[in-house]
Amino acid sequence: MRRTVSSGSHLEEPIGFSRVCRIGDYICVSGTAAINNGKTVHINDVYNQTKYCLELSITAIEEAGGKIQDVIRTRILLTDISRWEEAAKAHGELFLTIKPACTFVEVSRFIDEKWLVETEIDCVVI
Repeated sequence: MRRTVSSGSHLEEPIGFSRVCRIGDYICVSGTAAINNGKTVHINDVYNQTKYCLELSITAIEEAGGKIQDVIRTRILLTDISRWEEAAKAHGELFLTIKPACTFVEVSRFIDEKWLVETEIDCVVI
């Protein structure tokens, strides 16, 4: 059975995506930016944007019936890889005991220039 969780973004319909897609025990969280009510939050703050993105994702995972302990992979996409330690600090605060597979990648830019980071998460519900 396929289940989706909406982000509430106005971009979902034209792009054709959901915040979360769950099939069976597998949950995938789309690229998540630090957006609240359509506005970027924590401008110029990699640490807080990362933490915000990961917390949004965890909330969506829980809405899909998963939990943080089900996270098996995270991806942290940054526009400036030299700031990876700021993102890593936020990641570590949430995932220190879970230790999912994790990748940090630099990208040239995101849809909005105020976004410094996007995150993705994959889970297997156990």
